[in-house]
Amino acid sequence: MTEAAYLPGVAYDEMFAPDGAVRSHYDPLHARMSTLGGDELAERQQTLERSFLLQGITFTVYGGESTTERIIPTDLFPRIIPATEWAQIEAGLTQRLLALNLFLDDIYGDQQILMDGVVPRELVLGAPSYRREMQHIYVPHKSYANVCGSDLIRCQDGQFAVLEDNLRVPSGVSYMLANRDAAKRTFPGTYRAAGVRPVERYPDLLLATLKSMSPEWRPNPQVVVLTPGVYNSAYYEHAYLARLMGVPLVEGRDLVVHDNMVYMRTTTGIRRVDVIYRRVDDDFIDPLTFRRDSSLGAAGLFNAYRAGNVVICNAPGTGVADDKAVYAYVPEIIKYYLGQDAILPNIETFLCREPTQMGYVLANLDKLVVKAVGASGGYGMLVGPHATQKERDEFAIVIKADPDNYIAQPTIQLSTAPCLVDGRIEPRHVDLRPFILSGEKTVVTPGALTRVALKRGSLVVNSSQGGGSKDTWVLADDNHAHSASPGNGGVRP
Repeated sequence: MTEAAYLPGVAYDEMFAPDGAVRSHYDPLHARMSTLGGDELAERQQTLERSFLLQGITFTVYGGESTTERIIPTDLFPRIIPATEWAQIEAGLTQRLLALNLFLDDIYGDQQILMDGVVPRELVLGAPSYRREMQHIYVPHKSYANVCGSDLIRCQDGQFAVLEDNLRVPSGVSYMLANRDAAKRTFPGTYRAAGVRPVERYPDLLLATLKSMSPEWRPNPQVVVLTPGVYNSAYYEHAYLARLMGVPLVEGRDLVVHDNMVYMRTTTGIRRVDVIYRRVDDDFIDPLTFRRDSSLGAAGLFNAYRAGNVVICNAPGTGVADDKAVYAYVPEIIKYYLGQDAILPNIETFLCREPTQMGYVLANLDKLVVKAVGASGGYGMLVGPHATQKERDEFAIVIKADPDNYIAQPTIQLSTAPCLVDGRIEPRHVDLRPFILSGEKTVVTPGALTRVALKRGSLVVNSSQGGGSKDTWVLADDNHAHSASPGNGGVRP
């Protein structure tokens, strides 16, 4: 690979400094990339894709008239994060999730933060994701969000910031694990030499977190993974995690509730269930409590939860804490509960529910990204600079009709990382989704899903919108990779 062929733009580039020098933690990978010809790169990419296909690592894209199952586009080259940067990310995410769990415990309890006016009462209690049914329910360890996948971006100054928090049913961890498996095969020597922290323990850590949430009097709690079924876009992940944890994968029809106890049907009869890792949205958990037309949950499940006989992870109602309007108040939430400044900053956010802020948004639609507060997956949003005037005018009408439903942020230049695109190594925009587990204790997995906007110039990284992913190497020691560079006598793949 020659530097002349790789032309970073104005965004922060993960591999190259502004003066064109290779960042030290990328030295071993860059040296290896320089030795690979086009044919060998293509062959390695095919091997990687074949391994995903053979493992059945797919996601489902829903279209207007049909659905398509495909492998998530996966890039050959890992994204590398030095140990010192990761230490700050880890501390910032731990702080953030601790505060958000305290916030959830408060708004479903005494609501002190609302009475003190730190967060507007109507913003929280009027949010579609706020569940009044959760009021005054005991949640072990005050841990409402047991699995969190916050999305981080690196700004142009090189600092990480939080773009959004995913506390409901965050997905993508199976791709993190599969990417690691593929990267170890693709660059085995470079991987060994770099001193990369392992992510393979995630299923064990997840199981330990789920078990720590069980009623204390149950010595060997039965954990299950509740899936909406094979037609869900993330079904592969549900089955994958259940298999790696060694626990049953169940659908709502496999569960039965009797005397406020939850049981699952098995070939040898019914068996008591203690902890449900649910990958079903709140609305569909229990047709008696939430949506009556749901066939994805189990009738009576929420009453068993309220009685303390089963634990649902993540707790119903956690979605109010990752509402995109509540997001704007997270630094104040951290300060309120922990008395600390946020380690990881937010992106500047304008709330359309505030008339003056809405006026600013409408006057600057060509510069801003506008998002629906409850949407995800890259839907319900306007990327102003990439939209036509007609699209901006139409979106303005939508905002005025329902201002509470929209927030806006400046268009952020996501950092870029090297990707193999059509046989060439080119920069593409990336974000970062680390996974944080919270139960009896909080653990940040030393790795992440790096999502990639594979279309040139695109800032949309969601797989449903044409994005892909790559492995993320968190270095155990910042000096390790530099000393392991092939030029310094390190291992060559």
